[in-house]
Amino acid sequence: MNDSTAIEIPFHHRQSAHCETGVLSNLVSHHGLEISEAMVFGIGSGLFFGYFPFVRLNKLPLTAYRIATGGIMSRTTKRLGIRLEWQKFRSPDKAMAALDRMLEAGIPVGCRTGAYWLSYFPPRYRFHFNMHNLVAFGKNNGSYRISDPVFPDPVDCPAEDLAKARFAKGSMAPKGRMYHVARVPAPDQVDLARAVQKGIKEVCRSMLRVPGPFIGAKGIRYLAKKVENWPSKLGDRRAALHLGQIIRMQEEIGTGGGGFRFIYAAFLQEAAPILALPVLSEFSGRMTDIGDRWRDFAVIGSRICKGRASESESYSALADILRDCADREAVLFTDLEDAVR
Repeated sequence: MNDSTAIEIPFHHRQSAHCETGVLSNLVSHHGLEISEAMVFGIGSGLFFGYFPFVRLNKLPLTAYRIATGGIMSRTTKRLGIRLEWQKFRSPDKAMAALDRMLEAGIPVGCRTGAYWLSYFPPRYRFHFNMHNLVAFGKNNGSYRISDPVFPDPVDCPAEDLAKARFAKGSMAPKGRMYHVARVPAPDQVDLARAVQKGIKEVCRSMLRVPGPFIGAKGIRYLAKKVENWPSKLGDRRAALHLGQIIRMQEEIGTGGGGFRFIYAAFLQEAAPILALPVLSEFSGRMTDIGDRWRDFAVIGSRICKGRASESESYSALADILRDCADREAVLFTDLEDAVR
């Protein structure tokens, strides 16, 4: 593409809570199948919990509040009959040339990137995460028009910065990966009810019946026990580091524990008329209340980490909140599974 020739594909940008769900929702909607971020998240069985003390991130245990990156996209496209075509590259020059060819053909392109190198991110929000999704839908004067769903409006990104982000080094390096929608079925060919039902059943299974103590409601209780014992086992400084890691994963990476629960609540609200199950609206309210409890955990935990907690705000109090979340989620997912049998 000649840089002096501007191109901009008519692409409807919608801000979302999370990059993977937002990008897929926007791309699929562009191709004629209107689907919300919440519906993508629910059909893709995105909700999850896992505490993995044997997996380290920045030398501290990993806590996960959603399934592995890429899983939502894979499950949603399979269940809706959507086909994405993926490419990866060894050379930045070849990767950027391939992107230009797609834009010239009028096709918006999803890219995996390293968020740290995206210069339109404010400095305080730039961190090394190599699975950030965005959509390129135009180019002008050496900059790409970007629909990054975590931003309220489209943004511009200089070509050299986008190339650097597409070839960021480190864990889960994107290697220039890009993708586009190759097939979307007509709305009347999509069995949305079946896709919704499959998405719900898989989340119920992962939250209730995965073997071992680390995943689902059992994993939340396992974490509660750990949190309660951290001050005596680790000392105040190490306990605060471990707690800070959990809160960082909950509130700063993606949309975290409470945020993902709120997205799932929105999904259940949308699913109620699709499955002709009004009770799902009630379950949506219960899930919202659970999300509020996760936010209580984050707020109190943050005060403890900063040394500003009251006498009642302790590691034991945090453990009690986690047990409350575990109990509520176990009951909710049992009821939800019974409802969609």
